[in-house]
Amino acid sequence: MANSYTSMNIHFVFSTKNRKNLIDNNMQSRLWAYMGGIAKDYKMVALAVGGTDNHVHILISIPAAISPAKCIQLIKSNSSKWINEEFPNNGGFSWQVGYSGFSVSPRQIQNVRNYIMGQEEHHRIRSFEEEYIGFLKNSGIEYDERYVWG
Repeated sequence: MANSYTSMNIHFVFSTKNRKNLIDNNMQSRLWAYMGGIAKDYKMVALAVGGTDNHVHILISIPAAISPAKCIQLIKSNSSKWINEEFPNNGGFSWQVGYSGFSVSPRQIQNVRNYIMGQEEHHRIRSFEEEYIGFLKNSGIEYDERYVWG
């Protein structure tokens, strides 16, 4: 085969350290846009970015040369640096160490986009903790709840 073709769409979910409510409404739209810019800088495509005051969802298309682990490391490290520079009075912002990533087929991209863009409404009904455990269960990921939250 002369060329390489890939379709790697991943729905990442990660939270602030200790799930503290540190991403206020004034910061959110700027942060989501900044994360999209980070993706673009590294030849990735942010298909949707959203979340609430304590966690982020990002649906991203990554090229074959970037691993999922490298992708999320770039997003998290660059965005936490930006937050600490732009909002120096936030007390030393950081993300949790871990993350989850779920593969998304091209046919499901719009559904996942809609889900991400509806976070505020969604979390009126369901907590982040309930949402996250649901993702793990629905994806068939084995976990020990003693270690999920750090």
